[in-house]
Amino acid sequence: MLQFALALLLASQTDEKLFVATPLTQPNEFTPGIEGPQCDRDGNIYVVNFEKQQTIGKVTPQGKAELFVTLPGKSTGNGIVFNQQGTMFVADYVEHNVLKIDMATGKIDVFAHNDQMNQPNDLAIHPNGTLYASDPNWDQGTGQLWKIDTKGKTERLAEGMGTTNGIEVSPDGKTLHLCETAKVDGETHRNVWSFPINADGSVGEKKLIHRFPDFGFDGMRCDIDGNLYITRHGKGTVAVLTPTGKLLREIDVLGNKPSNLCFGGPDGRTVYVTEVEHTRLVQFRADKPGLAWKRWNPGK
Repeated sequence: MLQFALALLLASQTDEKLFVATPLTQPNEFTPGIEGPQCDRDGNIYVVNFEKQQTIGKVTPQGKAELFVTLPGKSTGNGIVFNQQGTMFVADYVEHNVLKIDMATGKIDVFAHNDQMNQPNDLAIHPNGTLYASDPNWDQGTGQLWKIDTKGKTERLAEGMGTTNGIEVSPDGKTLHLCETAKVDGETHRNVWSFPINADGSVGEKKLIHRFPDFGFDGMRCDIDGNLYITRHGKGTVAVLTPTGKLLREIDVLGNKPSNLCFGGPDGRTVYVTEVEHTRLVQFRADKPGLAWKRWNPGK
């Protein structure tokens, strides 16, 4: 019986359709500001701007969405990450903050603030808990890069870039990846950069690993092997790059404007994508678990 069960399991895994997107939530449950997303230990997906701006919604793996919290004042969320202790951090692009949310109580605090931030956009987290934030100025076509230590102290690592967007830290914590859109001599360059991370959390000289010829891009997350999953805003795909920038595939995500993504599901191989055109979450299965999921489930 055991051998038969194992054979069935292997067969189901072999027959599984990978990289084929299906809808998870209904259209129009979120605003066009749908972003985030990030999964907790239990597999729930947290997505900003549920039903109205300045909220965060909680979506079950079955696609049922409900309000999680409403942000205070004018605060409006964008990228989300969790640390190893289960605390949620949210980029608040309106008030130049990174917010901290206690998942048990829903209490919201300002973890980091700096008036020199344009509009903190996406977040990445280092294995040691250090946060990195992309910080575009869309009106000026410029961008910055910030480090936020575990006490909430901010440090600007780069300025004078093009608009900075998707951001991720490699599995070994030695490399920071960053998406940038820049105008150079009248041409639009859509760059994916890699920065070495120094022992003090600062970064070294950036290296171009990939340049897309068209369309835009937005959020970025990596799997356990460091492959980069990048939403192609305007093209309606998620591009998968190796850590050195080789394009492996592009996945149709059922709408032209994917904004961000995360990994979750029972084995970490379900990718959830926030999609602006239909203001919904879509999902597809990948061949490797996501890095953030693996940190939640180190024994699996």
